[in-house]
Amino acid sequence: MRRLREHAGYSQSQLTAKLHRMGSNMSRSTYSKIETGTRNLRISDLIALKLIYQVDFSEFFTGLVPDEAQHETPE
Repeated sequence: MRRLREHAGYSQSQLTAKLHRMGSNMSRSTYSKIETGTRNLRISDLIALKLIYQVDFSEFFTGLVPDEAQHETPE
């Protein structure tokens, strides 16, 4: 999330202002928590961010590595 925001040249305040204009009520502090991974993102806000950044949904998951231990099957 931070990578996309910084690449687009927005501060957190600027980004949340754009989200507000699209109908979101997300605060800057909430967005900050989403960037740090301490809060989840609502689907409606994800869709708004996709429109703001003009990227495919896959861009939001670039660089994330799933926990392989969760995907192992027991023997």
